[in-house]
Amino acid sequence: MTYDVAFRHQQALDPSALTTITTALHAIQAAITDCRNAGKDVETDSAVILLTRHLAAVSADRADDAVLRQRCMTEIAELRRFPALRTLAYRGVAYDEAAKRVFHAEGRTAMRRLAEALCLDEGSYDIRSNKAGPAVSGEITLHGEEVWVQLSLSALGPDNEIIYRRVRGRSDHLGDRNRRACVRDLLAPDRFAARIRTELALTPPVAEPARLFA
Repeated sequence: MTYDVAFRHQQALDPSALTTITTALHAIQAAITDCRNAGKDVETDSAVILLTRHLAAVSADRADDAVLRQRCMTEIAELRRFPALRTLAYRGVAYDEAAKRVFHAEGRTAMRRLAEALCLDEGSYDIRSNKAGPAVSGEITLHGEEVWVQLSLSALGPDNEIIYRRVRGRSDHLGDRNRRACVRDLLAPDRFAARIRTELALTPPVAEPARLFA
């Protein structure tokens, strides 16, 4: 038995409440569901078409196409370097042992790259991985003589995956106050390292002596 409702047509005639991509897209999806329930052709339904055009209008004031394309290419390059870490950080790894293994493996790799960007000498830092229980992500920790950085999926949600602070040696597990960053920062180690050095006032790395050639 088919049925139809007027709500999608009302939204299409007055979409002023749909001010974000999320709300506009939700309205389109709901309208498509209504069409299917009513046995209507989605491709020709006037409400669906108007709502789709409104979605385009909502997104029209975002960045120019050239800027968005450049951002997409940057994102693709980052995903190729870290193909799963950010995705897993956003979707979570609880009760998924395979996903947690990948999360910790790529997390350790990301921490090693951050240590290199911070110019930490080999042997002057530890990278620890604690998987903890099945309901949580566990954590991957970089602990140096002056800096402590940890990646985990906390209850604070997305964009709070990184905690970092200044410490006084590798036996210091408390350190100064915590600062937060997101997993995207960890995936840009050079930029993140510069931020950490500035915010934590770390000792500048010792420059290598210039080599003299005959």
